[in-house]
Amino acid sequence: MSLPILETASYELTLPSTDTAVKYRPFLVKEEKLLMIAMESGESKQITNALKEIVDACTFKTINVSALPTFDLEYIFLQIRAKSVGEIAKLKIKCPDDNETYGNVEVDLSKVEVHVTDDHTNEIKINDKIKMIMKYPTIDDFDPDMDVEKPKTQSMFNMIAKAIYQIVDGETVHQAIDYKEAELHEFIEGLDSSIFAQIQKFFETMPKLKEEVEITNPKTKVKSKMVLQGLNDFFVSPSHTTT
Repeated sequence: MSLPILETASYELTLPSTDTAVKYRPFLVKEEKLLMIAMESGESKQITNALKEIVDACTFKTINVSALPTFDLEYIFLQIRAKSVGEIAKLKIKCPDDNETYGNVEVDLSKVEVHVTDDHTNEIKINDKIKMIMKYPTIDDFDPDMDVEKPKTQSMFNMIAKAIYQIVDGETVHQAIDYKEAELHEFIEGLDSSIFAQIQKFFETMPKLKEEVEITNPKTKVKSKMVLQGLNDFFVSPSHTTT
């Protein structure tokens, strides 16, 4: 006699980048085990692969996970996690008033959204005739050894090259995919510093998971407002930016 087949509830979310409806389910024990093993390894590549595999399975293999902008992938995973192990995440965060004491914060993951700044644009104007159209990096585009706060120069240039979608020259549209990486690097290196600043701003202001929380220092009793940003902030306890 075979064991019973368990039914799993399904839900629906809206993909931040395209407003497309996506059905998903909570992760199962086998998927939670996969994530736990990856987290225990501490290896960025293994964690990335586990994240992609879980999102792929829990969205019924209906989306191309590798092509998703990073913020879409993070948002989907956060919603899956909320339905799987509870919508309230209990975090331990370093309090900014003394930068040494940790306090407790509870976050409703179901209410966390992807935010984008008003001045964000994916068009980089080079001159009156030429502009670049940028695309959002996927999780595979990131170098696992790159420090996001202080990226290594070569890793940063590699990221920029991968994020170019089109180069528009008047009526002519050059698809970046049709050019070798070395050609794109040469094009980037030929830009002046003001254009490069626009590219940096594109990355700095692109959509991110973000939630403001209030934390009370258990020692000093000082209350501070902080911003949790990116998937990592909702699962670990680093120092955060005060607002």
